[in-house]
Amino acid sequence: MQKYLYLLFTLLLFAGCQQQQTCQMAEEVENIPVNLEVERLEKEFFQIKALPQMQEFLSRHPLFADRFLQQKGYPNQEILAQSLLKLATDTSIHKLVRESDNTFGELKDVKQELENAFKHVKYYYPKFQVPQVQTFITGLSRDLYVGDSLMVLGLDFFIGKKAPYRPQAPQYILERYEKPYLVPTAMLLVSNKFNKTDFLSGAMLDEMIDFGKSYYFVEQMMPCTPDSLIIGFTGQELADVQYNEGKIWAHFVEKSLLYETGQFVIRKYIGERPNVPEISARCPGRIGTWVGWQIVRQYMESNPNVTLQQLMEEKNARKILEASKYKPQKKS
Repeated sequence: MQKYLYLLFTLLLFAGCQQQQTCQMAEEVENIPVNLEVERLEKEFFQIKALPQMQEFLSRHPLFADRFLQQKGYPNQEILAQSLLKLATDTSIHKLVRESDNTFGELKDVKQELENAFKHVKYYYPKFQVPQVQTFITGLSRDLYVGDSLMVLGLDFFIGKKAPYRPQAPQYILERYEKPYLVPTAMLLVSNKFNKTDFLSGAMLDEMIDFGKSYYFVEQMMPCTPDSLIIGFTGQELADVQYNEGKIWAHFVEKSLLYETGQFVIRKYIGERPNVPEISARCPGRIGTWVGWQIVRQYMESNPNVTLQQLMEEKNARKILEASKYKPQKKS
């Protein structure tokens, strides 16, 4: 038993060293200039005490007002300002502000993660324009916004277990509302700009590959990030699905699920669920998206001449599956 534990420790140490080596940022990526500034809007917002100040705040931040606060959905700016003033003066929300400060501090690590990720995006897509990045405390009304010119991070969603209030969501979703998930989740939304899709057939495989391409994109933009933070599985869930990959794939094939078009069935494997009992009580929800990721990985490994840009442009999910030669074997 002692020998086994020593061997396990050695393997883990070796894997850790490998991870450290592969995490080194390539010099050509590191040298790409990205001057990222993160504007902490909550610092200014929660000092506001009167309606004219709030209207002035909205006027100073028109992109934030239009995109994140969806100002155009209100009859006029004053109504939005009145609603926001209630948020800014709500003492219970001020608890979230204080806990957010404790959790995120000056946001140096988040800023560094974003900066490194944007360097990678510009490496693959030189014309990519780094968006304006702002943070906000929403009172748990909106977690993230990502557009071409603006990214807003709702920090109160990602405070984690210490937060005085948490999003209204099942526990298995709350697990992903923690600080380490913030940047990977934001980069998943960035992937939508580049990920071309075609759902004309309406088959489950299309959605599996769509998610798989997005996860693969984040993997390339954030090469030091564990798979668990990209897809939102716990470490144990990830270990289970990796070990049982062959059995999971056999289930999809034997049940003829890849070309299933019924949304009720598709959501069982793609949608949010605590588990997928059709496979196993320990099989995490969204398992179809993880399988799609493994297919995409195998496709890129089997076709080294395919670039990331070509992958993201490829809309034919069946072509990716067939060219991947993906066929994991069941473990006995």
